[in-house]
Order: sequence, then C-alpha cells, then structure tokens
Amino acid sequence: MKKKSKPSTKQRIMETAIDLFNKDGVQSVTSRHIATEMGISYGNLDYHYKNKEALLLAIYKQMRDEMSDSYTSADPTTGSFEQIHRLLLHLESFQYKFRFFNLDVLEISRSYPKINRLLKNTFRIRKEQMAEMLKQAIADGFFIKSTEENIGQLLLSIRITITFWLLQEELLSDAESKKKDSSMSAHIWQLLMPYMTEKGTRLYKELIGDADLINK
Repeated sequence: MKKKSKPSTKQRIMETAIDLFNKDGVQSVTSRHIATEMGISYGNLDYHYKNKEALLLAIYKQMRDEMSDSYTSADPTTGSFEQIHRLLLHLESFQYKFRFFNLDVLEISRSYPKINRLLKNTFRIRKEQMAEMLKQAIADGFFIKSTEENIGQLLLSIRITITFWLLQEELLSDAESKKKDSSMSAHIWQLLMPYMTEKGTRLYKELIGDADLINK
C-alpha cells in the first residue's frame, strides 16, 4: 500500500493559517503567530510567504480551485437539478471550512488589492456558471420557463445569502439559527421554490426529504 506523502511546509503553513484565521480572524493573526503555532522560525515562514497578502492569496487560490471543481465537474449520471443540490451542499460546507474569509471579506478586499481583483473576477465567473446551471435545469423542466427572466435577480439574492450567511449566524447565534430549515442551502432553495415545476418539486422532495418546506 502506497504511503501518503507528508504535506509540504508551504501547505502546513496554509493549513495552520486557516485554523488561526477561522479562530481569531484575519486581522488578529500575524505571520509570527502562525510561525509560533507551527514551532518554526519566522524566517522559515517568511521564506515561503513574504507577507500576509502572499499567504492569503495562496489560500484564496486554493479555495477557488476547490470550488471550481464543484462548478465544472460534470457527472453524466447526475441531472441538472441534482448538480445544483450537490453544489449548494458543497458551498455550505465550504463556508465553514474557510469561515474567516466571508466573515472578513470586506476587510480582506480593502487591504489586499491582488485578492480584491481576483475576487471580483471569480464572482463574475461563478455568476455565469450558476446561470448556466439554472438554464439547464429550466430546459430539463425543473423550473418554469419564466424563471429565465428572473435569473439575474435570483443570482443576486443567492450571492447575498452566501456572502452574509456566516455573518448573520455569528450575530444571531441562538437556537433559532440552529434549526435544520435555517441552513444556508435551505434558504437558497426557498428562493428557488416559487419557480419550480411539479417535476422539480417532486425531485426536491426526493433529494431533500423535507416536505414541510414545500408546503409552507
């Protein structure tokens, strides 16, 4: 059995940084904090990442690559509706894996120009990819035809939900926010439900298994 190779120092720095950023926030964590947490010298860390922007840029590129797989991987056995379902589930887990990024996205975009430019480009690409997914689901009969006229507004509402989901959860961390139907993916589905055909509604019930949301 082939042994797994150990992660490189660069990868371990990124993983440690993500853990600390998630715990304490981007602005509270310095490169020296990361080096101390890892038990390495600051010079060793500086050799791999010259500054915080370089480190955050590497993390963001890893984030973008990971999500790109969910947007672009096409399984011939999976229909358009199921692909949206899987994407939303991945988006939700992704939020918690890199929770610091959405919680600090405004500060990050203001402080680090390279990340800001990459972020804007990524938003544009994701918008186009999600639009194509929805159009395919409309063509497959899961959403009513008139949905296409509202795609722009739906995508904006979905983007707002994704961007600010963790922030509102952080501020409203009570029992209400822990309910099953208060998950991010459930809220995005609620945005899409009014546009579902009977065919889409039936498949939604099969995939999600919660008819109460449909009957609200």
